[in-house]
Amino acid sequence: MIDAYAREVLPRLTGSLIALYRRLGVTPNQITVTGFVIGAGAAFLVSQGHACSAIAVWWLGRLLDGTDGILARTNGQASAFGGYLDITLDMAAYGLMVLGFYFWQPQFAALWMVTLIFYILAITSALSLGALERVRGIDGDNRSLKLAAGLAEGGETGICYTLMLLLPRYIGIILPLWIAVLAVTFLARTQLAWRVLK
Repeated sequence: MIDAYAREVLPRLTGSLIALYRRLGVTPNQITVTGFVIGAGAAFLVSQGHACSAIAVWWLGRLLDGTDGILARTNGQASAFGGYLDITLDMAAYGLMVLGFYFWQPQFAALWMVTLIFYILAITSALSLGALERVRGIDGDNRSLKLAAGLAEGGETGICYTLMLLLPRYIGIILPLWIAVLAVTFLARTQLAWRVLK
């Protein structure tokens, strides 16, 4: 839900950052990979219990993730491979964060595993439904890969991670709620697929 708004607002707020990218001569794919490396660094910080540092580093990585596509479109460098690399490394970063949380809070091991399962279902349903909608001629957005919308997207994931890092004593409450949001997202996409694609 938040991601659609962010995609609308970010191009207006990140002009200086895009100009810096262009002066430095970096490519969109380099920004994508750098965002992933920063996200992996955030996961390591989580595993060590450095909550505030992890939050700052995570959101820096997400800023890069949110601007690689803007740079690609600005430079006329948008590509199918860039879209593939973006979503693949996004999911790798989200998964590494769950691994980082597991090492920090291993008493919730079963819930972390369920979270990963629902990440797989959420992204699979988003990609499958998005691709099939595009095949059927249903309008998408300006991304290389059309993703079906849902309750749990990148922005909501970042907010959930931030809450768990700031309020670790409430992880036992926040995490089941997050799993429920992921489950609702998957089920809603499945229902939409049944209605639109059957």
